[in-house]
Amino acid sequence: MSENQNTGTSADEWREKLTPQEFQVLRQGGTERAYTGEYWDNKAAGTYSCRACGAALFTSTEKFDSRCGWPSFFEPAGDANIRYLSDTSMGMERTEVRCGSCDSHLGHLFTGEGFDTPTDQRYCINSISMDFTEAAES
Repeated sequence: MSENQNTGTSADEWREKLTPQEFQVLRQGGTERAYTGEYWDNKAAGTYSCRACGAALFTSTEKFDSRCGWPSFFEPAGDANIRYLSDTSMGMERTEVRCGSCDSHLGHLFTGEGFDTPTDQRYCINSISMDFTEAAES
């Protein structure tokens, strides 16, 4: 049984906590199919947090429609909750995005694609890796 070095949580413990699909994405680095996740077209105001540990990751303020089929953000809610890894799988160089709190796989970061956003970055994140909490009306 291997443990996650950030949380001390074993793979078996993650399997108990997560659905098989969540485990495949969050703990094994999988990807959900485009246009199938629950948040790719969510327009509500609120906060997106890590489905595995609850750490705040993104807000609706930074979400934009990149027409890629996954939720897209131009920056995280706070860099303290995001970890970046070099990913050279699939025959390309990408930046993997992980939860800084529990080391769960979230998606990938792409830069320089020409989106009209303040950062010209696209955090392409799997819906299944997040929970959404709608903002309270004021």
